Amino acid sequence: MKSIAAFSQFVGRTFAFWTVLFAGLGFAFPDIFVQLKGLIVPLLGLIMFGMGLTISAQDFAEVAKRPVQVAIGVVSQFVIMPLIAVALTMIVPMAPEVAAGVILVGCCPGGTSSNVMTYLAKGDLALSVACTSVTTLLAPVVTPFLVWTFASTHLPVDGMAMFVSILKMVILPLVLGIIAQKFLPKLVKAAIPALPLVSVTGIVLIVAAVVAASKGAIVQSGVMIFGVVVVHNLLGYLIGYLAGRLTGLSLARRKAIAIEVGMQNSGLGAALATAYFSPLAAVPSAMFSVWHNISGALVANIMARFTETPAGSEAMTDANGR
Repeated sequence: MKSIAAFSQFVGRTFAFWTVLFAGLGFAFPDIFVQLKGLIVPLLGLIMFGMGLTISAQDFAEVAKRPVQVAIGVVSQFVIMPLIAVALTMIVPMAPEVAAGVILVGCCPGGTSSNVMTYLAKGDLALSVACTSVTTLLAPVVTPFLVWTFASTHLPVDGMAMFVSILKMVILPLVLGIIAQKFLPKLVKAAIPALPLVSVTGIVLIVAAVVAASKGAIVQSGVMIFGVVVVHNLLGYLIGYLAGRLTGLSLARRKAIAIEVGMQNSGLGAALATAYFSPLAAVPSAMFSVWHNISGALVANIMARFTETPAGSEAMTDANGR
């Protein structure tokens, strides 16, 4: 079990590498990986079940202890990224399917990898976990509403069907994971070290399947989509950080909010786009999944070099903390 845990931790630390590798494999061998398209929803469910195994009562206690800070993160998540997405679709000419996909990924809740990046950035991990948990629980209502509001000018949006799908794909496995914690604590405790391996495997297979199914579209407009994804993600970090600063949050909390806003549950975006729009609409989510794990690690590394002095100002430290 120790060797499995060690390998799982290694895979978790090298998440970005595996995501890029499997995106490349999906592109190079589409006939193989397109067969995984039917597994996108079950894989997402498995990832969310794993998240449910790790959520604790303490995570929700954070919401009660500091509701204003969590509210800032949640509102920022569901306001900043959708509006950036809409602005990008208005500025950059793109097909309706791509525009809907960009908006969809912008309307998704925070991604679980944001918690890891917040830890690496020396940010407020408890706040990050609380925000991810709350946005995930709100997703069945908020995400379909936002997608219907902003994307229906590009493609027809069935908000009610999307609501039901998110309940099935996200909330149900999440709740089952929480129940398993309650009634099978020893088994869950033994399984937790392997969860990074399960989560990474699920995400990279979803990415590979989406890339394989949309190879032709990627060849034609992949550079444009990737550019939009990069700008979307980086502006999310920047404006999320500014939102924390404008609301008077400490540096550690600003780091958490910035990373929480910039990193999306792109696996959910890919699953919803595939189910309700088209494989092309899932490409922004797949590319977002690849890119935000790379950018998240880079941003976390940069943020970790900044600490807050007793007076509340920011100071940059070197590798030895000086």
